[in-house]
Amino acid sequence: MSEPSVLAALVAGLRGGSIEVVDLTSPLSSSTPVLRLPPEFGQTQVFTLEEISRYDDRGPAWYWNNFRSGEHTGTHFDAPNHWVTGKDLADVASVPAGRLVAPAAVLDFTAEAAKDPDFLVEVDHVRRWEAEHGPLPDGGWLLLRTGWDARSHAQEAFLNADEDGPHTPGLSPECARWVAEESPVIGLGVETVGTDAGRGHAFDPPFPCHAYLMGSDKYGLTQLQNLAALPPTGAVVVAGPLPIVSGSGSPARVLALVERS
Repeated sequence: MSEPSVLAALVAGLRGGSIEVVDLTSPLSSSTPVLRLPPEFGQTQVFTLEEISRYDDRGPAWYWNNFRSGEHTGTHFDAPNHWVTGKDLADVASVPAGRLVAPAAVLDFTAEAAKDPDFLVEVDHVRRWEAEHGPLPDGGWLLLRTGWDARSHAQEAFLNADEDGPHTPGLSPECARWVAEESPVIGLGVETVGTDAGRGHAFDPPFPCHAYLMGSDKYGLTQLQNLAALPPTGAVVVAGPLPIVSGSGSPARVLALVERS
């Protein structure tokens, strides 16, 4: 008798409920928060829909839209060529499909971020997590849970900016370098508007998560939601960016497969 198929077991688990699909994606609409840069720089596009037809004389039996959006709007995938350090590396269409399905480690810093919106994760924090849960997954994602997804309903609360700039949690410059150059993960996922902390513009180098990760041929996932539904280890992330030729990134549907007892 042949061994049971791994894929058949997966389908059975999905149908039977022993494997849960958790949607990590923020809904994409005109109210989705977007990154704001200083006015001298180009700005990303707020997501907009343009109706083509809706069961009317423009198309009696069908409804559809054109849409306009920045590549880095809403829950999105950062490809290596997004940053100058990775300008000669892969565009989003060239990311190997096999890297879009990968295990995840979820590090929870919601209490720290609640006390200090500028909280920075250091290498020692990751080492302490590894001492409890085991090493970061080889070829997997490091997902940073901070509770920031609770703010995603409103632009101002999400960016949390004042006269000194935005205040959101993230990695320290040294931790960003370590994740990019020494850890076994393929990328970093966050709940905030971008992979860098709000103060990242003032770090050395500026925006170190972008500079180090992209330059190391690694990836970013941003504006994730529902990380609270994932265990520290064991979840598998399925990231689905659009394969935009020469694109630096793309809005993405990001799912997690979680085994439930």
